[in-house]
Amino acid sequence: MIDIVAMGELLIDFTYHGRSENGTRLFEQNPGGAPANMLCAASNLGLSTAFIGKVGKDMHGDYLRSVLEEKGVNTGGLISAEDVFTTLAFVELSETGERKFSFARKPGADTCLSTCEVKFEMAGKCKIFHFGSLSLTNEPSRSATIEAVKAAKNAGAIISYDPNYRAPLWKSENEAAEIMQSVLHFADIVKISEEEVELITGESSLEAAAGALFQKGISCAVVTLGKDGAYTAVKDTFALVPILDPDVPVVDTTGAGDAFWGGFLYKLAVSGLRPNDLGEAQLKDFTEFANAVASLCIQKRGGIPAMPTISMVEDFLGRKGE
Repeated sequence: MIDIVAMGELLIDFTYHGRSENGTRLFEQNPGGAPANMLCAASNLGLSTAFIGKVGKDMHGDYLRSVLEEKGVNTGGLISAEDVFTTLAFVELSETGERKFSFARKPGADTCLSTCEVKFEMAGKCKIFHFGSLSLTNEPSRSATIEAVKAAKNAGAIISYDPNYRAPLWKSENEAAEIMQSVLHFADIVKISEEEVELITGESSLEAAAGALFQKGISCAVVTLGKDGAYTAVKDTFALVPILDPDVPVVDTTGAGDAFWGGFLYKLAVSGLRPNDLGEAQLKDFTEFANAVASLCIQKRGGIPAMPTISMVEDFLGRKGE
């Protein structure tokens, strides 16, 4: 039994990294993609993980496969295709570490995964099955994702969903909202960022947003709040948990939400609980741990390379508890 299987995009983040001697901008090749980032965070923490997705049979796809394998992620569900190119995302960073994206994805390999290429046996043999919304932007990956989610849910897996909004990848905001909301009913636990609350739920307050998600059948709703920590709720209780150290140096926020979610799902997996079993104590504990994972991630550049180990997280929590 695999702890977490994730399905979705695996891509290269070309992150701005200063200027050359002649003044042109330099971009650093970093492995990324939200589901893959999350998996590597969870793998670093000690969980067994596996990835389902598609890259091109090119220098970038080969590199991404090697990175996942180096992190201990099972790549048996990763397809390398001759006829499509690995998706690329160029990430420009502001002085505060915030990001602006430009995608080379018309199409990218990640959107070309078809249902017949999905390793359904992986989806049927995991504790937690995780997916995001970037694989829902285009066919055939949209149908493939939905079928994999159904298979995992029918097998009894906890379904985790991260509706990760990237405006350039959708025809319109209305289309994005409609499609991202259309799969909510499959999920047991959902993570959204503060900026995505109204788009995903139609509500502006955290409490009302959580209530809207509960009405869809979701057991646990999590909203990341950046430097303010995170809000986590189940039907009977909630926890608003600040980050432990608001003064950690911010180098790059790429992958911060994925690091948080890898930490949260790690705690959920090792607890043996399902989302509808969580109480206030677990919400606080899981969220504090996840905040620590994210706090360590943002102190380094890139997504996957910045994911901390379990010893680093425990040391960070220990220092702040003194």
